[in-house]
Amino acid sequence: MDASIYGRGPGEGFGVHLCTGPIAVAGAEPGDVIELRILKVSPRPSANPRYSGRAFGSNAATWWGFQYKDLLTEPKPREVVTVYEVDCSSSHARAAYSFRWTPQLDPSGVLHPTIDYPGIPVDHSTVVENHNFLKGVKIPLRPHFGFIALAPKEDGLVDSIPPSYFGGNLDNWRAGQGATIYLPVSVPGGLLSIGDPHASQGDSELCGTAIECSLTGMFQVVLHKKRDLAAQPFADLTYPLLETPKEWVVHGFSFANYLAELGDAAQSEIYKRSSLDPAMRDAFWKMRRFLMTSKGLSEDEAISLMSVAVDFGVTQIVDGNWCVHALLRKSLFECDDASSPRDCSC
Repeated sequence: MDASIYGRGPGEGFGVHLCTGPIAVAGAEPGDVIELRILKVSPRPSANPRYSGRAFGSNAATWWGFQYKDLLTEPKPREVVTVYEVDCSSSHARAAYSFRWTPQLDPSGVLHPTIDYPGIPVDHSTVVENHNFLKGVKIPLRPHFGFIALAPKEDGLVDSIPPSYFGGNLDNWRAGQGATIYLPVSVPGGLLSIGDPHASQGDSELCGTAIECSLTGMFQVVLHKKRDLAAQPFADLTYPLLETPKEWVVHGFSFANYLAELGDAAQSEIYKRSSLDPAMRDAFWKMRRFLMTSKGLSEDEAISLMSVAVDFGVTQIVDGNWCVHALLRKSLFECDDASSPRDCSC
């Protein structure tokens, strides 16, 4: 894109994610649902023989992270990059080293005092590497793609950072191998995009990023036509619904459709107005609806079950449109008594 839009150098644009897509799904029309089965996700090993069988990723504690204005030690504020080494034959990553960000001059001559855009080459003669960082700590791998989206119905270029009803930058580590995500189709062909690969991430993605790492994925796309949705758990889907072997996961956002709710300035306003309060309420509304429509519960039954058995958690607080997820265990509907009047099959 035109590198003069924001003055940040080549590669800039609306959003920051490297994605594969858009992929048109034959026959997909608005009102349909696309089911994306995540069959396999694995780290992409380094092609350098010196690092055979290993991959590398980075975590950046950035200015948009939750911690940035709440640091204890000097210097304050600061941004810190940690490079992680992934053993592709195991299920863990270890920190290789970290360094504090210093102003970097990119190949176009643009100075970057902060990590304002990914992919800026770092002159390592200007930083001090700390090779004693997180010694003795192993990070369990949770390889997943943070960005899985269909095209929104709203027109024009759309920032890839805030997620919404069409999916997008959900950053939910449960969207890994063996999981399935269901997305409502808004435009002909659906236009599926996948990217933002992560080797591991905790709920909240607190400091700004996960372990950003190249991954290889294998997917299966299933199209569900609107006319055939009546008996499906995703019959009235208006948001990204995640299914794992053991759970159903709904996603609530600060703004369920920020592009429509915040008007012409939506893509800037969303970064100023997100909060966990409306995200929690949106997740509550969606899980209540899921329990009533998909499981046949009354409203009172749904509310009680949510309080005693559904787990609400903070998905992310760094992607513009903050997200709270609600996890419903499938085992709750496995009947011990076959004569139960309620249909408990999943």
